Amino acid sequence: MTEVKTLLLFALTAVAEIVGCYLPWLWLKQGGSAWLLLPAAASLVAFVWLLSLHPAAAGRVYAAYGGVYVSVALVWLWLVDGIKPTAWDMGGVAVCLLGMGMIAFAPRA
Repeated sequence: MTEVKTLLLFALTAVAEIVGCYLPWLWLKQGGSAWLLLPAAASLVAFVWLLSLHPAAAGRVYAAYGGVYVSVALVWLWLVDGIKPTAWDMGGVAVCLLGMGMIAFAPRA
């Protein structure tokens, strides 16, 4: 799997996880309809399925995915919550993506 495809798959996976968690949050914290739990469950199923598409060992996939998740969560913060990430947020994203790259794309024997 190429690096670009891996990153796009991780980003799509992160969106599925965030939606799957955000919808129940809307229900519990914002008085949203309990019907939000149905698309939330479907989104979490998609999240699990998307993680299974990576050919690498599961533990390595989960570790590398975490860096992309942090990045996508901060994009969500900006686009959905309307809160612009700070320079510290962006620095943290850079560190996470560096770690993700080392885990996901390091040469293997």
